[in-house]
Amino acid sequence: MYQRIDGENWRHIYIVGDLHGCLSKMVAQLKAHRFDPWQDLVISVGDVIDRGPDSPGCLALLDKRWFKAVRGNHEEMAVDALELGDRMLWVMNGGDWFRGLPQERQQSVREALLHCRELPLVIELHTHDHTFVIAHADYPSSHYAWNKPVDEHRLVWSRERLNQNMLGKGENITGADEFYFGHTPLKEAVHYNNQHYIDTGAVFGNKLTLVQVQ
Repeated sequence: MYQRIDGENWRHIYIVGDLHGCLSKMVAQLKAHRFDPWQDLVISVGDVIDRGPDSPGCLALLDKRWFKAVRGNHEEMAVDALELGDRMLWVMNGGDWFRGLPQERQQSVREALLHCRELPLVIELHTHDHTFVIAHADYPSSHYAWNKPVDEHRLVWSRERLNQNMLGKGENITGADEFYFGHTPLKEAVHYNNQHYIDTGAVFGNKLTLVQVQ
């Protein structure tokens, strides 16, 4: 469930919002930042696939040494669809791109999608003076701790904390300095207490959010 990353192994580290197949938007931003794949790292808040123009291209990022990701609900829907055979929920939420692939391409992409079940649900990043926690939708506890058992479904699906924050009823999550989430498309990134919500709906024509944390 948890993966730990030591920032000392990288020069610059970026956290990127939900890609949803928008590979070209991320590439353009990384070029503007003079990103070096030999020295720098990108961490994704999940949902790299579905809805956008290049889901296979974004899926291939998971094999790159400079790209790490937590599992999002769209990766979960894809894995469930392929393992259980009921693809309706996935197709309704942007998974129809898979059916449109040439038959010979589907097998390799299917294998890559099934590997998404091995993605962590939580990434803990240590820089020289900060501990960052990255999850797709929420960290469903008032206190963070390494390897702490928490509700896996809420990690990738819950909007409860964001809704409370929007009502002015939120509070810090203790145990780490800052938390980064995606999942809920917003017009612009928002910050409540020590929580950052960075899905800015790139697939809907908005800007893709890329945050440099080191």
